[in-house]
Amino acid sequence: MPSFEILMPFFIATAIFACIPGPGMLYAAARTLSGGRQAGWLAAIGLHIGGYGHIVATAFGLAVVLSAVPVLYGAVKLAGAAYLVWLGCRMFVARDLPGGTGSVRRSTGPRKAMSQSIVVELLNPKTALFYLSYLPQFTALDAAFPVWLQILILGTIVNLLFSVTDILCVLLSEKAMRLMAASQATNRLARRFGGSVLIALGVNLAVSRQ
Repeated sequence: MPSFEILMPFFIATAIFACIPGPGMLYAAARTLSGGRQAGWLAAIGLHIGGYGHIVATAFGLAVVLSAVPVLYGAVKLAGAAYLVWLGCRMFVARDLPGGTGSVRRSTGPRKAMSQSIVVELLNPKTALFYLSYLPQFTALDAAFPVWLQILILGTIVNLLFSVTDILCVLLSEKAMRLMAASQATNRLARRFGGSVLIALGVNLAVSRQ
C-alpha cells in the first residue's frame, strides 16, 4: 500500500467528500420518505453495491472509456437521468390504498429499492469519473501491491465512508417521518416530495455539462 504520507491525506479528503451533501444522500433520503425505513436501507445498500461496479471499472481501466468517448458518456448519463425521472414519476403518482388506513399502493415497493438503486448508481457516469480521477492520486508504483489492487482497496474505503453518510440520511429521514402525523395526507406529501427529489436529480444529471 502507499506510504502514510499518502494515506493520511486520502482519509482526510475522503471524509470531507463523504460529509458533503450530494446526490447519493438526497436519493437515500427520498427513498426513505417515499417508501419507509426498509426502502431507505435497501436503497443505501443498492448504492453501495453499485459503487463497486465503478471501482472495478476504474481498477481495470474500463472507466477510461467513458472519459475518452463523449458519446458513450452522454448516452449513459441520459439513461441514468431518464431512469431517475421515471422512478420519481412513479412515486409521485402512486395512490393510497382505499380504506383510510394510510397504507400506500407503492409502484416502487421496498423490495425493489435495492435493485433500482444499483441501476441508478451504475448509470451515473459522474461517479465513474470521480473514482477515475480521485483514486489514482493515492496509489504508488513502488508499493507492495499492484496499482489495480490499491485502487480496489482504496475504492472500497471510499465506498464504505460514503455509505455511512447515506445511512445517516436514511436514519434522519426516518426520524422526520416519525415526528410527523401518520396520516394519508402526510404519507402522500412525503411520497410526492421524495418523487420530486428523484425527478430533480434526474433533470440535474441530464443538463449537467460534466
